[in-house]
Amino acid sequence: MLETGLLLVFFYGVLHAFGPDHLTAIADFSIGKQRKRVLMISAGFALGHGVSLYAFAWLLTQFDVSESLLAYGDMIAAMVILAMGLYLLFLAWTDRINLSVHKHGAKEHVHIWFGKEHHHRKPFLGWLSASATVGVLMGMGGARGMLVSLSAISHDAVSAWMIVSFTLGVALIFIVFGLLIAFLNERLMQSKQWVKGGFTFFGVLSCALGVHLLI
Repeated sequence: MLETGLLLVFFYGVLHAFGPDHLTAIADFSIGKQRKRVLMISAGFALGHGVSLYAFAWLLTQFDVSESLLAYGDMIAAMVILAMGLYLLFLAWTDRINLSVHKHGAKEHVHIWFGKEHHHRKPFLGWLSASATVGVLMGMGGARGMLVSLSAISHDAVSAWMIVSFTLGVALIFIVFGLLIAFLNERLMQSKQWVKGGFTFFGVLSCALGVHLLI
């Protein structure tokens, strides 16, 4: 019975991951980046989402949190999406997107970097922590609804194993979607014009979704 409940929670996580705000956030983070970095971003986002859900489960069992206070979580999630969209547009419209070509043996490799100077200051763990933080912030939105759904599925209180199962379901979709973005990066992001176009597209999409969620 426990295994069946965890399996249902896993598939609930899969369905939850298809939310347009989640996929938009991953696309915003992943556009123009290499496959390994995209995988790190997708995993970090899923981890942050699971951590926020666990934190809210604990808070709601320990304290009487009002609905008005939880409503701020939805606002924060929407503002994160809006801010990411504005940042992408800022990069695209201020000419801070640059490309350089490297050779690894006989294979050419297009490297995309941002800003006025070429640097590698942000390591993989930096991207992991940044995307996990965004996952936590976005997890604030609709946290109570997710917890109610999880408890209804299991007919019991939300346990740590349920949150792990939910996080694995979310991570599966996030990573698959991240790989799709990485594939598009490798196939399409081969010129500055394409990269600027991609950043502009996802920037406008993210801003429109953020504004929609706020109103």
